[in-house]
Amino acid sequence: MVKLDITPFKDFFSSKSAGGIILLVCVVISLIIANTGAGEGFENLLAAELGRDFGIVNLRYPVLLWINDGLMAIFFLLVGLEIKRELVEGELSSAKQAALPVFAAVGGMLVPALIFGLFNNNTPTSGGWGIPMATDIAFAIAILSLLGDRVPLALKIFLTALAIVDDLGAILVIAIFYSSEIHLDYLAYGGGVFIYLIVLNRMKVMGYGFYLIPGLFMWYFIHHSGIHATIAGVLTALTIPTTPDQTESPLEKLEHVLTRPVNFIIMPLFALANTNIRFEEGMIDGLYSNMGMGIIFGLLLGKPIGIVIMSWVSVKTGLSALPKKTKWIQIAALGVIAGIGFTMSIFMAMLSYSQPELQTEAKFSILVASVIAGVTGYTLLRVFYKRV
Repeated sequence: MVKLDITPFKDFFSSKSAGGIILLVCVVISLIIANTGAGEGFENLLAAELGRDFGIVNLRYPVLLWINDGLMAIFFLLVGLEIKRELVEGELSSAKQAALPVFAAVGGMLVPALIFGLFNNNTPTSGGWGIPMATDIAFAIAILSLLGDRVPLALKIFLTALAIVDDLGAILVIAIFYSSEIHLDYLAYGGGVFIYLIVLNRMKVMGYGFYLIPGLFMWYFIHHSGIHATIAGVLTALTIPTTPDQTESPLEKLEHVLTRPVNFIIMPLFALANTNIRFEEGMIDGLYSNMGMGIIFGLLLGKPIGIVIMSWVSVKTGLSALPKKTKWIQIAALGVIAGIGFTMSIFMAMLSYSQPELQTEAKFSILVASVIAGVTGYTLLRVFYKRV
């Protein structure tokens, strides 16, 4: 009997680039499905309703909503865990450490939003200003991982911290600007659950299961409050206990549990469900529309310009220092990679526009900009860094 060697598969799924590669494969598959005879059946599948309506509690929603509001809440739970860990013991745990990625992330959000606003001011698409603000951490880290030891560890840590702060900014934007009519009763119920979780934290309840079950109730209440339900994932994460030392905390245990399901199941499902773009005649013209130009220039120019300018301010004022073995041209190249908006940008686009045609146009612009940003950033870093 021939013994199958599965070591290459184990090595692949253990690599940091695996999640980004699988995400890319799912994008391609989704595009193929959308542009073949299977496209209509796939759309019907996403529109099919799952769950039950119990009267008082309604848990019957379309598959697409379960993915975008349900599974993505788990993604944001993981993001929240990463943010809290970095704040307590990581790259954001001191003012000196946090200054550079925080300044860079703020610049990388404000300038793209400003550029989008310049193109779309007083137009029907002006509400999409949040689309080019986001960085897709999975794809960005995957690009750096493909470069191997050409890129120093300090720069990889900087990009990771920047992307985490960027995600935090995106979460705040979603909560404040992309929520529908607020229902105060449900918001109060959700707030009550959040306070209960804080009390558990103060009482040093260490099992993360005690936080996840109330977190499910908070997700339901926030979903019905008018604030986007994914915020529940972040709020739950912020209450889960962690420690500033090397002892594995409940937060770190849960982070380890969630990392692979999020990278290999939830994010690929999100990509499959939300990048099913049907290529149609005249779609290229959409890239030259106010919205298309705002997204493309926001991601490709706004990101690196904002990141470099605010990083320069941070360094020149003495608040921070550049990562070791790093020059400004390399920070600029990293800023180009941060222009891979993809997952979060598509998520923002779905929240920004209710019209399917605008969603499709925005997705296509995001796809084009992200591909250009990834290829250009990879090439620039390969040129500007020699193998050590």
